[in-house]
Parts: sequence; structure tokens; C-alpha cells
Amino acid sequence: MSAAPEIHIEPGAPEPDWLAVDWGTSHVRAWFLRGRRVVGWATSADGMGTLEPDGFEPALLRLLPMPDARLSVMICGMAGSRQGWIEAPYAATPCVPPTAERAVRAPTRTDRLDVRILPGIKQVDPADVMRGEETQIAGFLALNPGYDGIVCLPGTHSKWVHVSAGEVVSFRTFMTGELFSLLSTQSVLRHSMAVDGLDEDVFLSAMSRGLSRPASLGSDLFALRAEALLNDLPPVVARSRLSGLLVGMELAAAKPYWLGQQVAVLGAKGLANAYRISLEDQGLPVMIADAERMTLEGLKAAYFAEQDADARTGS
Repeated sequence: MSAAPEIHIEPGAPEPDWLAVDWGTSHVRAWFLRGRRVVGWATSADGMGTLEPDGFEPALLRLLPMPDARLSVMICGMAGSRQGWIEAPYAATPCVPPTAERAVRAPTRTDRLDVRILPGIKQVDPADVMRGEETQIAGFLALNPGYDGIVCLPGTHSKWVHVSAGEVVSFRTFMTGELFSLLSTQSVLRHSMAVDGLDEDVFLSAMSRGLSRPASLGSDLFALRAEALLNDLPPVVARSRLSGLLVGMELAAAKPYWLGQQVAVLGAKGLANAYRISLEDQGLPVMIADAERMTLEGLKAAYFAEQDADARTGS
């Protein structure tokens, strides 16, 4: 049984009429809204990876502090995966980030909830998928209409996305964050690594080497272990160098996306900053946006697109 969810409602706030939900593999985060106003939030460890399909509705109900509320629910992320609540089939590139009309209704036992799950986006050649990031992109475009360029979403599986005329044109995914986690905690390098910390100068130097000599990665990685044994390489330096080498290798492969482009980086503060300084080191102008806020704005955009369309048609 997972820990009890954390729930916060603004004192004196009006009753919410809908719920925006980002359902990840390890966690779920929900925002309570009255129209476009956020009146509260909730989070729990009931991620997709801990649930069977019939466990999603009870997990969602545990987030609700109002026992009799009747709510519309708009969900993005892994709840729509094949292993999730119900599969929401991918939209295919090129496409606009999916909104409510492409969402799939999830089965519920209670009539209190009208639950819809947004699909992700697929790319047939080269094969690639995203689920959740498309909503962040939608949120960024809602706040930056007319943006034409590259959106970088660093994380466990970093994505580089070409956006033009409001559409996701193409994208590539890199397992950089997962490789860092595996190497720093489960490989021989774990003996040399600090738990946290970043030396920016060391990171940038290693990033430059990874970018210019990606084929040397295997040798450069083992050199971290050798230097720790022979020269007492400080653990924070080792961690910073590992991160820089992997980000540099990613930038080398993603160069057709970012070279000569404007880039927006959507991510958590520390990770987004690492990509920002890396790209600025290559002379690129970079915009930064908070990934969590972009997710919420994307869910709002998806939810209200349907209402705006109904208002235009008078239905």
C-alpha cells in the first residue's frame, strides 16, 4: 500500500469543477481547478508502475478531498499507455498536440468522474514515441503562440522536438538520464560518484569532449574509475564529468535539431540549467520554461479547446 497522498486546497477557494492530472510511471500529480483557476493540488506515489488497470480509479479517488464532488478529469501521461488505465492510441507526426477531441474515455465504476486520457505522439520512421511530453509542448505553445523552432525536454528519456506552425513535425529520444542513473548507481563507477552536486566548469569541459569525441565515451567512462583509484578524483568531479560526457554525446547526436536553431528547454530547474549552459556554450540562444507549469498549461489547453470549439459552433 502506497503512502497517503498529499493534498492541499486553498482556504476559502470555490469548489473545483474539473481536475487536471499528470500520471507518470512513479508518481501522479493533480490540480483542482475552477475554470482556469487552480484552487488546490494533490500528489501521490500511485504511479502507473504500481497499479493494475482496475487500480487507477481508486487511486484517483484517494486524491479527492471532497467525497461527493462530481468532476471532469483530463489526464496526460502513462495512464494512457498499454499498461495503464486504458490505452489512448498515439497520434502520428506531423500533428498538433492532441486535445480533448482525441482523448479516450476511461471506464469508471462511479458516475462522479468523467475521465478522459490524452494520447501521446508517435513517429513511424525513425521509430519514436512520447507520452506526456506532448502536453508540455502544448502548454509551451499556449504561452508562446507562433513559436517555431526546437523544444528540448531533458529527463530520464530526453527529447528533441521540431515544432513548426503549431505542429510537432519530428522528434528524437535519448536515454541520457537513464544511462546516467544506471552508470552512477549500478556500474563500477558507483564507487566514485557523489550522490549529488555539480561543478559547472568540470561539467562543461566534459560536455565539450563528449560533443566533439562521442566515439571515445566508453574509454572516457572507465577513466573516471581509474582516476578515482590512482588520483583520488573527487566524487563531485566524477559525477559532473559523467553528466557532462553523456549530455555531450546526446548533443552530438541531436546536432541536426539544434544547430542554428532557437531552442526552448522545458525541464526541472537543475536539469534544465545543465542543458541551458551546454547550449549557450555552443553559442545558441535558449529559453527556459518549467516543465510542471507547462504540463498544467497543456492540460488546460486540451480541456478548453473542446469548450472553445463548442462555443464557436453554438452547441
